Amino acid sequence: MRLYGAVAVVAVLVYLGTLWNQFALDDNQIVAYNALVRRLSGVWRAFASPYWPREIGGGMYRPLALASYAFDWQLGGAAWWFHAVNVAWHAGASVAVAWLARRWSGDLAALAAGLVFAVHPVHVEAVANIVGRAELMAALFAILSVYAALAHDRLWWSAAALAAGLLSKENAVVAPALIAWGWMMEMVPRPSRRRMVAYVATWAALGTVYVVARSSVLGHELVGRAAPVFFGASPVAVRLTAVAAFADVARLLVFPLMLRADYSPAERTLVTTPLDPRFALGLLCVAAWAALLWLAWRRGRRLEAFGLGWIAIAFFPVSNLAVQVGVLVAERALYLPSVGLAWAAGALLRGLESRRLAWVLSLVVVAGGLRTAVRVPVWRDQRTVVLSEVADSPRSFAGPAQMVVLDLVEHQPARALESFRKATALTDLKLRWLYAAGAEAAFAAGQATLADSILDSLEAGCPRCTSYYRTAAAIARTRGYPAAADSFLARAK
Repeated sequence: MRLYGAVAVVAVLVYLGTLWNQFALDDNQIVAYNALVRRLSGVWRAFASPYWPREIGGGMYRPLALASYAFDWQLGGAAWWFHAVNVAWHAGASVAVAWLARRWSGDLAALAAGLVFAVHPVHVEAVANIVGRAELMAALFAILSVYAALAHDRLWWSAAALAAGLLSKENAVVAPALIAWGWMMEMVPRPSRRRMVAYVATWAALGTVYVVARSSVLGHELVGRAAPVFFGASPVAVRLTAVAAFADVARLLVFPLMLRADYSPAERTLVTTPLDPRFALGLLCVAAWAALLWLAWRRGRRLEAFGLGWIAIAFFPVSNLAVQVGVLVAERALYLPSVGLAWAAGALLRGLESRRLAWVLSLVVVAGGLRTAVRVPVWRDQRTVVLSEVADSPRSFAGPAQMVVLDLVEHQPARALESFRKATALTDLKLRWLYAAGAEAAFAAGQATLADSILDSLEAGCPRCTSYYRTAAAIARTRGYPAAADSFLARAK
């Protein structure tokens, strides 16, 4: 118990700074300004609602995470409480990582794996951003699903954890593959063929129910929209770019010194030929991972091999290799894959002499903990995150685009208009929320002709964008720009 207590305490300590954080970025739309979350009925209505509010387009099905926000809101709705709950989920996931490592490799491997996971800086986005809770919940439930199947062969407990993971976030879908990988690596004696068939049948039934529920809420949108970098790209270019992104993934997992909230175009651009050096670097990272996995397997280091395989399996759904997802690279998406890294590191460190292990583990915990603690205040509020995007990703349109909204909230329409010009100079994408905000800034600055020109430009490439004007009008009125709101409503007729 002291081992698990130490892991939990470290996981909490490095994230204490989140208690001073407020709502930032997607926290506002999904939690702070979401009418569903503000009502107690949201706890059960979440299961029949999209994750994103319908009035801004809907999308995604993560009812358990959404229900947890509604429940937390009934306890006062203070930002610090939401952050405290996130830290508790992270501490639970860290303990679960140590729990499984202890079963398979003993106390030293468990302590090392739990501490590595607890302080890993790549987790900051998932823990310090309130809506990152979906990642934390999905990861913990996926680990529990694997634990129930591999450690105790409890089919129904494993299925229940898988269901909870899927209802938290889609990437928990990898749990069955992780269980099968555990059987292949002989982490436990393989079950009988009849037992395996029971597992597969249960997974198939659970998956069918989940797809039906998701379809009934979201309609045709089962996967979501592609990342902006993939707009108009060929299937070959998508895969080449996805492979090139493995270099970012490897760096973030192994040496996460430089962290970003944004990897959007043109920070990461399309790879169109296999001769591109970025594709070669991505392939090199894959080759290095495969070599490490082969060596671990040949030497009988089961936990290392299992952990290295876990990384690839857990990352696959967000890799853009099979289906395109909404991001090319996102630090939050590495929360579940990093479990495998922690296990591999724990198994490796276990072989060190006691004094050397103490020094190495202390260095890892101090370095990782300090980097994590320093990164946490970046997510303090909307302004700090947006300013970090502008500073860390100067070639991306996302920072200036978010500045448009921030400037409007602070009643600086002229500054918002300048931010709009910077954002549109960095991208050809006709994002309706961005162009609506730019028009709102122009109306507020007394430049009605320019505002009409901005909206005409939007409608030229987006005939259905007029349906968004009622939402844009409500937002403008909330910000204190009634003239802009009236102009939007006039266009909506």
